[in-house]
Amino acid sequence: QVQLVESGGGLVQAGGSLRLSCAASGMPFTFSGYAMGWFCQAPGKEREFVAAISWSGGSTTYADSVKGRFTISRDNAKNTVYLQMNSLKPEDTAVYYCAAKRGGGARSRDEYDYWGQGTQVTVSS
Repeated sequence: QVQLVESGGGLVQAGGSLRLSCAASGMPFTFSGYAMGWFCQAPGKEREFVAAISWSGGSTTYADSVKGRFTISRDNAKNTVYLQMNSLKPEDTAVYYCAAKRGGGARSRDEYDYWGQGTQVTVSS
């Protein structure tokens, strides 16, 4: 049974930082066989793409709104993907989800096969 478990969310002031983690287990293939993505969903809004990383970590892509502030990375030895969030803004407030897919990274949530339960990030002004 595939499990993606996010952690690291919380309440932070604007301008602050958080580091999200997503630990994977039970995948049919080794963790390094999956591209990983982070998405966010604010109340009343659709789930949106934030960042994605290739299986090797050699390729990353970001939403324009987080470029230069967020960094996605992975440690295949630990079956974990990270999202370093710096210079946080109140508009970053959302539930953040990690997701996994075979093949290359993608911006469309429809392409992802597995999802975590999410972790809340709240940025106060």
